[in-house]
Amino acid sequence: MHPDVERVLLSEKELDDIITRLAAQLDRDYAGEDKKLLLLCILKGSVVFMGELMKKITVPVEIDFMRVSSYGAGTATTGSVNIILDLHRKDLETCDILIVEDIIDSGRTLAYLKQYLELKGAHSVKTCTLLDKPERREVAFEADYVGREIPDEFVVGYGLDYDERLRALPYVGILKPSVYSK
Repeated sequence: MHPDVERVLLSEKELDDIITRLAAQLDRDYAGEDKKLLLLCILKGSVVFMGELMKKITVPVEIDFMRVSSYGAGTATTGSVNIILDLHRKDLETCDILIVEDIIDSGRTLAYLKQYLELKGAHSVKTCTLLDKPERREVAFEADYVGREIPDEFVVGYGLDYDERLRALPYVGILKPSVYSK
């Protein structure tokens, strides 16, 4: 275990089980020739989760990426969503977009992105998150697919970071408070 991690919250095996379950749900819900599933990865944190998820989905998928930010320096959210890398497609009206996110805290980012993509003309927009912290919700938002609800702890690993560090851990761990309260 990494020295900055207090304890492992989700092991590699638990993460694999969660992703297998989510992929089976998506296969069921997106089966059919009238579906054009577009996995939309929200960079950077979701890249590991989406990479593993798309390997387990058996229905045809396309992938694309957006990069947004709602955080300032460190751990504080700014309360606004900034689109850094936008989605540009001419076929949005035929796409069933599944926004793939690593974690939901306040809910602001996903609520904003869902509405934004609907206004851009997407056929449908749903959301999938690996982790959900409902205690931190600041807006009324619930993801369509949730891997696991977790307590209000600072988590890292499996794509999640603290100041761009610890993303490559193969598990989700709880960061020691001494690391981010310096």
